[in-house]
Amino acid sequence: MQLLKKLLDFYIKGSIHVALAVYALVQMTFHFFHIAYDEPMALFAFFGTIVGYNFVKYDELARAKKFEMSNQVKAIAALSFICFLATAYYFFQLERKTQLVAAGFLGLTLLYTLPFFPKLGNARNWSGVKIYIVAFCWAGITLFLPIINADLPFSQDVFLKFGQRFLLVIILILIFEIIDLKNDDLSLQTVPQRLGVYKTKILNLILLIPFYGLELLKSDFQLQQLWINLVLIIVLALFTIFSSPKRSDYYTSFWVESLPVFWWVLVLFFG
Repeated sequence: MQLLKKLLDFYIKGSIHVALAVYALVQMTFHFFHIAYDEPMALFAFFGTIVGYNFVKYDELARAKKFEMSNQVKAIAALSFICFLATAYYFFQLERKTQLVAAGFLGLTLLYTLPFFPKLGNARNWSGVKIYIVAFCWAGITLFLPIINADLPFSQDVFLKFGQRFLLVIILILIFEIIDLKNDDLSLQTVPQRLGVYKTKILNLILLIPFYGLELLKSDFQLQQLWINLVLIIVLALFTIFSSPKRSDYYTSFWVESLPVFWWVLVLFFG
């Protein structure tokens, strides 16, 4: 049992789980826009997420010397290096224009992590900004990059899907921020810190309405997708309602981050 817990912790802390969520959203882009499976694009997003998230999580701690190089951290560093090589390999298989846009998202990741502006710190600590940068990167990487690499036009449906993905990530982040309320520094000014847990939950439930409604505006919306999205928003609502700072970190780091994969599975079987 102890071994299983260590493996699960490595899977989560090594950002493999969040990378699977990103991979699932890329696959959904392929599905909705009738793109044949694009291995370089899908695996670039998967491995790049592991590298990016581990860089964000451990860079600041490493520079501040706030953690020791435990066996788990060494294993995560080795995983990140291997994934970096895989990311570079698949990056050079992408279309040139896709590479340029991907480089822009890399720049946002660096801005999010590194203190380019000494007086302001990194974007991760900019009050009220972090949530939008993360949502924009998730939506852009999982939607714009596959569309660009497939040389498809930016139709109205693409922007509607972008808005939907953007809202989904905001909703997921707000659940994270409720759980992390007990640990977050007050200077971060997260939404639950400013509004309180109850009002943040109300806000999240309200955001589910436009998330669902955007599907109705698609030029080729299908009834079964409305039912699939209805199941998803019910699950999102339940996770929001039962979120609390007293919950275990696994509540978000495993279960909430599983929701994009859950959505993908619903689309695969019922879409």
